[in-house]
Amino acid sequence: MDSDRDVMLCECFARDGLQHEIAILGAARKVALISRFAEIGFPRVEATSYSNPKVIPQFGDASEVLRTLPRKPGVFYKATCANVRAVERAVTDQAQGFGANEISLLVSATDSHSLKNLARSREDQWTNIAAMVAAAGGRFRLVGTISMAFGCPFEGHVSPDSVMRDAARFAALGVRHVTLGDTTGVATPLTTRALFKRMQAELPGVEAIAHFHDTRGTGIVNYVAALEAGVRYFDCAFGGVGGHPVKVKYGGGHTGNVTTEDLVDLFEAMGVRTGIDRAQLLTVAAECEAALGRELQGRVTRSGLNPLNTLPLMGAVPHE
Repeated sequence: MDSDRDVMLCECFARDGLQHEIAILGAARKVALISRFAEIGFPRVEATSYSNPKVIPQFGDASEVLRTLPRKPGVFYKATCANVRAVERAVTDQAQGFGANEISLLVSATDSHSLKNLARSREDQWTNIAAMVAAAGGRFRLVGTISMAFGCPFEGHVSPDSVMRDAARFAALGVRHVTLGDTTGVATPLTTRALFKRMQAELPGVEAIAHFHDTRGTGIVNYVAALEAGVRYFDCAFGGVGGHPVKVKYGGGHTGNVTTEDLVDLFEAMGVRTGIDRAQLLTVAAECEAALGRELQGRVTRSGLNPLNTLPLMGAVPHE
């Protein structure tokens, strides 16, 4: 953990956020936003996805974005990879000097979602992931992501035992950062705290990452529960944008990520140091709204930052 922060936030606007958008942002606009995210202090930024442009046309410019993206030292720029071909593209770009330095590997906690989202069964995807890790060849920091870890719109309850087995499978492949995804916002503080505490106990060598969607308005309280359980890595997106790919729909209503500006404001008010420049936070939020041409979901974008944040705070990260 950096000395100037208690938590590591990953800004997901440019990937998980934009995958939900019908309008295609140009590569130059994406690069400008990604650069801004790094400038204001995000240590991790989701930059793009090596997706099939026929399925997710938003990222047909993945290599162009990475080739023209200025890099800030110490920042991880992540690219999502769904298959071996995607990892091979990441390796090719890196060999040319402009690739990502972090890639995420996706598995679903349920077969139904795996077939819908990745067009293959869970076991086929696990075979695929082993091949992806081999193709990566130790060139990147690897992040394993378990979607639907807290429940599935197709299959309902997901067994925590199954989720822990998946996390252990990632660890056995040498993946030391594992994300639990509440993909359609069904987790509660109780289930969040319990699953992350179990993960910390059973896999102490793995860094747990929380990636929650705010489908039912519970994302931010679940992040507080995850923090209390010992999680220090969190994903978020300006304006609360994102969700499933626009052409691969599942879940209803608002499916976006936990809103960056609201999360930063809350954590800082709790004395949890994010390392994000609060003076520029709402300016960048406005830039994201301008890029999409509409008002987004951020509360503090409208109300302003918590004025009590400027008062002396305890500065301690809460633990149970």
